[in-house]
Amino acid sequence: MPSPQNSNFKNRLLRLLPDTELSLFSSSLERIELPKDFLLAPAGGSIEHVYFLESGLASIVSVSAEGQKAEAGMLGRDGFAPTPPSVSSAKSLHEVLIQSPGWGHRLDIATFGHALAKSRPFADLLAKSVHVLATQVSYTALSNAVHQVDERLARWLLMAQDRVGGSELAITHEYIALMLAVRRPSVTTALHVLEGNGFIRSERGLIVIKNREAMKDYARDAYGRPEEEYRELLGEM
Repeated sequence: MPSPQNSNFKNRLLRLLPDTELSLFSSSLERIELPKDFLLAPAGGSIEHVYFLESGLASIVSVSAEGQKAEAGMLGRDGFAPTPPSVSSAKSLHEVLIQSPGWGHRLDIATFGHALAKSRPFADLLAKSVHVLATQVSYTALSNAVHQVDERLARWLLMAQDRVGGSELAITHEYIALMLAVRRPSVTTALHVLEGNGFIRSERGLIVIKNREAMKDYARDAYGRPEEEYRELLGEM
């Protein structure tokens, strides 16, 4: 159960920390607005802060040497980013950016490292978070290989809704195409399929989830296993 101090947070990790551990760095947490396209970490660049989202959605994007991009993972209030500082690395191999606006807290990397060294519960919690993110990434690779675009889109929308809450997702077709590593016409076609089945309503820059349970059935085995692992280790998002 959240204690009086951490109950003020919506971020799952901050809520799970006991007050004694949270007090190691809570006064250094900086509230920050996170508009669309805000860069949490550049690919190949130095990391200055670690972010704990309270709302919104961020993408972890793999970038090739030629500049091609594809989403490797996503996070919202369920985790933290970038993750390399949890293993004492200050360099990001991925681009981490906000795709749906929100806000959160950030912690400078030096204070983060100090808290990590001082608090075993904090380190253990971050290790669990990194593990479930790695699980998500591995299942994204599997889904990209074996599922149709409309099933992958259903999975992606379910995952996004898990992290932002509510039924409305502020996201463009262009962004979804980047996240799924497909052409925009493929996204448009997949959205029409999901909309035709009554799962969603798609508007300009907005997708409304209308029938989550039916969309879960439609996504089949594309969705569910990483979410079960998250609940097992960290509880409900």
